[in-house]
Amino acid sequence: MSLFGKKRAETVPGAEQPAAGPESETKIVLVKRRTRLEELVVRYNTIQQAQFFVERLGADFGDYVREDRIYRSALIQATETLERLGRVQQVDREYVPNFIFGEKDLIVVLGQDGLVANTLKYAAGQPLIGVNPDPQRWDGSLLPFVVEDLQAVVRDLLRGRRPFKEVRLAQAELNDGQMLVAVNDLFIGRRTHVSARYELRQSDVAEQQSSSGIIVSTGMGSTGWMRSVLAGAAGISSFAGGETAQPLVPDPSFGWDSPYLYFSVREPYPSRSTSANLVFGRIDEGRPLKIVSQMPESGVIFSDGVESDYLEFGSGIEASITVSERRGRLAV
Repeated sequence: MSLFGKKRAETVPGAEQPAAGPESETKIVLVKRRTRLEELVVRYNTIQQAQFFVERLGADFGDYVREDRIYRSALIQATETLERLGRVQQVDREYVPNFIFGEKDLIVVLGQDGLVANTLKYAAGQPLIGVNPDPQRWDGSLLPFVVEDLQAVVRDLLRGRRPFKEVRLAQAELNDGQMLVAVNDLFIGRRTHVSARYELRQSDVAEQQSSSGIIVSTGMGSTGWMRSVLAGAAGISSFAGGETAQPLVPDPSFGWDSPYLYFSVREPYPSRSTSANLVFGRIDEGRPLKIVSQMPESGVIFSDGVESDYLEFGSGIEASITVSERRGRLAV
């Protein structure tokens, strides 16, 4: 008998013991994506038909298979590791926009960078771990960890010992109450290759414009689309001026946590009714960018390059672009 008057349960040698539960009750949301091979199978119905299509064009189908195998292996390993640490729920990329993250959830994203960025904008401040499933294939500036790091990183987060990198987001809010946030950048314009018409206002300056659209960049996104825009501007300026091109940067201190944004108007067209003076500038809480659409059809605002996730921006609608109050937190 034990000290408490109850007989201690005996362990029978060789008997199967009940599996131990996870170390915590924390819900861990594991965000995953389809591989290129899976996308091909969805499109062509079978792997054989997908192989025929790819090889007919002279591409290496074996590369698709290798990528798929490595990603699936990383997914299995990540799932097994996380299940020892908490309650795991897998979420496919396409369901992230409608997924409701719990306040105390821990988010793990099995890369690439784009998946991290698109998950971050739907989270509400929950810590996010970016995991690179294939370091030999992907660089991943937002993927500081590999699957083997997960156990230590998650345990650190659960104990409050892991530092974060704060990310400031951009926000577009329409006068009908709709809102869209962006981790990297916003695009405001038309979904086709025709000119966008709108009125642009900031502080006491306003002008009618016709252009290929407006790019608004966060600090995180400044090395992406905005960098391309500035590189093109530098090249054109140097050619026209007969000088060596110098790289343009909006602000050397423009970082992930910067509480401001930059905007650039793409290919503004000056005419009798439109101007091209207010084409680049800084946006902060005290100086939002106001845009009134004059596009009867196909006007849109989308974020982070995802054209399927957009706000309709038709004639008469006003958008206010500013820094979002929502902030992302990336484990480092």
